[in-house]
Amino acid sequence: MAKTRTIYTCTSCGTTHHRWMGKCPDCNQWDTLEESRLDASMTKDPHRSTSWAESKDSTGSLSAIAITEIVHNSSPTHRLPTGINELDRVLGGNDHARGLVPGSVVLVGGEPGIGKSTLMLQAAGAWASPVNMDASKTDWMSKVLYVSSEESAEQIQLRAERLGVAETDGLFVLADTNLARIIEQIRKVKPDVIVIDSIQMIYKADLDAAPGSVTQLRRCCAELVYLAKATGIAIVLVGHVTKEGTLAGPRLLEHLVDAVLYFEGDRYHSARIVRAIKNRFGTTLELGIFEMSGRGLQQLPGGMSVAAMHSGNEHRPGAVVCPAMHGSRCVCVELQALTATGFVGSAKRKSSGLDSNRLAMLIAVLEQHGGLRLADRDVFASAVGGLRIIEPASDLALALSIAGAHYKRSLPPTTIAIGEIGLGGELRPVGQLEQRLSESARLGYTHAIIPELGKHTKLPKIKDMSLSPVRNVSQAIEQLM
Repeated sequence: MAKTRTIYTCTSCGTTHHRWMGKCPDCNQWDTLEESRLDASMTKDPHRSTSWAESKDSTGSLSAIAITEIVHNSSPTHRLPTGINELDRVLGGNDHARGLVPGSVVLVGGEPGIGKSTLMLQAAGAWASPVNMDASKTDWMSKVLYVSSEESAEQIQLRAERLGVAETDGLFVLADTNLARIIEQIRKVKPDVIVIDSIQMIYKADLDAAPGSVTQLRRCCAELVYLAKATGIAIVLVGHVTKEGTLAGPRLLEHLVDAVLYFEGDRYHSARIVRAIKNRFGTTLELGIFEMSGRGLQQLPGGMSVAAMHSGNEHRPGAVVCPAMHGSRCVCVELQALTATGFVGSAKRKSSGLDSNRLAMLIAVLEQHGGLRLADRDVFASAVGGLRIIEPASDLALALSIAGAHYKRSLPPTTIAIGEIGLGGELRPVGQLEQRLSESARLGYTHAIIPELGKHTKLPKIKDMSLSPVRNVSQAIEQLM
């Protein structure tokens, strides 16, 4: 009979220790070690492939291979597109093939009620639709197994009717939480894509631990990863987000999967953003923009809607639009600021969707080089739409929004501002300026405040857009009406 020993696993970083400690020595988090029991049979890998024996030497150990002897497959990686362009953009690929890579494991996380299940059911219906038929296999169509561990099959069917995917023949639904029964159904259905919503409720009956614990998460996720690599089935896992705003067991799950997608946005607003923070098959700079509606999530390929464009000719102090780059796309985001009466020495500096350290630096530059007195003023700043803006190109727009709120002045609604601000109050050029201006002109903006370019750099010519180069913060503040 195998011996059972006790180990302590950190719920924050996933490391194991032989004794309990108040603070994890690896991540320095307090009260994160949980007790779990481990027997000798669990340390063996039951999923090791017997084909690995071919690469073993006479001693029975794995042999190293020279990198020059590795055979590279020159053919492009086959992907499973969803037909949802905003999601395919985040999953990665090129203009010829975007989407999910067979044999990959993707983790999707977000706050409760943000729309994870809605998006995954829409994507499952798109994967199983005839639109995704391979041209080289005319009788081939994707099979998708949607495993729901939190809802019944009837609830999934009602949501599928609302989303318009209830008539998809290639979509199979399973309401179960036992991993052994789920794998048995996978053998029978033989799907191309598996969606598990959510991984926290899946459990293995032979483990003496509750569903959602570190032990269950590690074993269940590891077995699903082995299954994906061995069979070539793409697996999408839906994970919960803790109260700190991170995925439950972040180190534990993020290191096991191939891609991690975060679903961002306020559940009380319609805008939703899907961002990749890890992707072995694509870039982590891309994001997808959606809008929640009664028929599910609608993609917004034209970019985020800006409130300033819907207010007509109304001038609003403290609101400036900035074209921010996210990956290969430009999104026009409105930055808002508000100044209120405070107390010297205890003035508040609060931000939402912006870097608080960057905000404090810009306030100091405005006081020193812009002539503003903000020592006794509370300053509040935010980025509209749920996007988090951290690039320095938004410095000028944020500074003008603070100055406009302080002086009760504003820019015209069709004006944008781009530029990085230095500690000396000077404005510095930013990258991809022409692309930012072209996208802003396409959305209806007619005027742009930009940094003054060098003598050997020509101003870009954008149709139906006038440019106002400025040298420093003081000249930019003079643009306020």
